[in-house]
Amino acid sequence: MSVNKKYLFVVVGPTAVGKTAMGIELAQHFQTEIISADSRQVYRQMELGTAKPDQVEMAAARHHFVNVMNIDNEFNAGQFEDEALQLLDNLFLKNDTVLMVGGSGLYVKALCDGIDEMPKIDPMIREKLNKQKEAEGLGSLVRKLAELDPAYYQIVDQNNPQRIIRALEVIESSGLTYSYFRTQKKAKRSFEIIKVGLELPREILYKRIDNRMDLMIEKGLFEEAAELFPKRHLNALQTVGYSEIFRYLEGEYDKEEAIRLLKRNSRRYAKRQLTWFKKDESTQWFSPSQFSEIIAYLDNQSNIQNIN
Repeated sequence: MSVNKKYLFVVVGPTAVGKTAMGIELAQHFQTEIISADSRQVYRQMELGTAKPDQVEMAAARHHFVNVMNIDNEFNAGQFEDEALQLLDNLFLKNDTVLMVGGSGLYVKALCDGIDEMPKIDPMIREKLNKQKEAEGLGSLVRKLAELDPAYYQIVDQNNPQRIIRALEVIESSGLTYSYFRTQKKAKRSFEIIKVGLELPREILYKRIDNRMDLMIEKGLFEEAAELFPKRHLNALQTVGYSEIFRYLEGEYDKEEAIRLLKRNSRRYAKRQLTWFKKDESTQWFSPSQFSEIIAYLDNQSNIQNIN
């Protein structure tokens, strides 16, 4: 292997599968740092609902893009791509390998493949869609997306109004599906990319999701959401783990129903994550318990021998 060749090792998978723990183990093994590919962990005020690495985990391996933004500020995949590429330039000066760990498929795609060039959007279309959401609810837009672009509907976070409206405004502005623009030519990168995915049998994963949600609630998830309630209109908070509690706080249903929805929607989100990541045939899948097998795979694919 050329001494100048650089590698980005990517660890993906559904929520609660064990990506954080695996990322830390790999970072320690390869003596490198972690880029977090999570569209919500970037925000400082969202602690419990985003399952961020805790202080011990943050100390065990250096993480980037965690707790770097205020929820009042917008941060998107395009910004992540630009800032992460700049960061990689610096990290590769001292490391042959860097890790990216996360479950936000669009962020992973942005850094690995680049963001697809989208058509210009008529502002009137965006305004019309926002008015429809206010008048008829997000569900009406989700149903519309399912009809117009079923492929993207299967993988999009259906609780995220920004992404639903973004897809529909592209469709209405161009006459083409959002999926069409997402499958354009990949950007060239100066580093090699090797991807591994973590998966568990569905019944085990769902049990872990339910247990983690119980732990989040025990630690104060409802109280955290109550503090953020006045800012519930912000895009950062339009996500599983907060939306359900906001609706409870608005009196739409009781706490028991809120907890049921938190768990159900988290399981559904995990299913969409797997659908997204499984489409990438370059990803090699492992159980979270297969640390040594993952090391062997990464060593073999990159020809790096860095045994501590």
